[in-house]
Amino acid sequence: MKSPTFKQVTTEAKLLLIGIPLLLWTVVPVYHMVLFAISPKDSAFAGNLWPSHPTLRNFSIVLSQQHHYLSHFWLQFWNSLLIAVSVGVLTLLVATFAAFAISRLKVKGGRTIMNLALFTYFIPAAFLAVPMYKTMGNYGLLNNQWALILAMVTIASPYSIWVLKQASDNLPHELDEAAKMDGASPLQLFRLVYLPLMTPSLVAVGTYALLLAWNEYLYAFLLLSNDRQITLGVALGNFLAADDSPWELLMTGGVIYTFPPAAIYYTFKRYMVGGLTAGAVKS
Repeated sequence: MKSPTFKQVTTEAKLLLIGIPLLLWTVVPVYHMVLFAISPKDSAFAGNLWPSHPTLRNFSIVLSQQHHYLSHFWLQFWNSLLIAVSVGVLTLLVATFAAFAISRLKVKGGRTIMNLALFTYFIPAAFLAVPMYKTMGNYGLLNNQWALILAMVTIASPYSIWVLKQASDNLPHELDEAAKMDGASPLQLFRLVYLPLMTPSLVAVGTYALLLAWNEYLYAFLLLSNDRQITLGVALGNFLAADDSPWELLMTGGVIYTFPPAAIYYTFKRYMVGGLTAGAVKS
């Protein structure tokens, strides 16, 4: 067995020097969130590395909606889930058909439209929040969940189209030619050839859009205001409006709020890297 060279050792050491601080930077906030969630109210700010009397009572309070800020907890949780899934599905539909038209059907002007859509990312999404608010107001969609769904689909679609288009370009065009020789229509080509081969990228893009919508706060805060319409992320932010905020309940809600995206990520993580980089290297 060959011993590692000096260059390999120094490279690994550099990676560790970079990786360890990044790991701590990521883990420490999560650790403190969990610490608050299992701490009694009177010892949440004690500064201990571990609570002297850990408790799950905070989870019981949150799950049973026993605080006035939590009176619609499960409804708001459902709102977040419904909006996120809707954004994922609609983004997937828009991006899939657009990428197929641009990459496989070679629609005239398709690449120009895609590049113009990508150009919108030069403008920070926060700068577009007020124009989006005004637009939704003009169409009477304010305080309607469709306003947030459409806004997030608008934000997620350009990148999703680009990813799927790159992945589609990497598929052998001989498959299209063979299917056409067998008399396949464009719709049959889409259904029987394109979709099965694009499954990893489709899952990756759908997951990306879903998580983007789940974690959105600014647009959800601006476009929705009714307690029965808002997402759970916005509802948890309302805790900060109180003079004596129940931080232990806020952090407990935050821990619960992380469960769905974590479950989604670990369910589809095998598709994520491969799907999002499928078109990075041409064969």
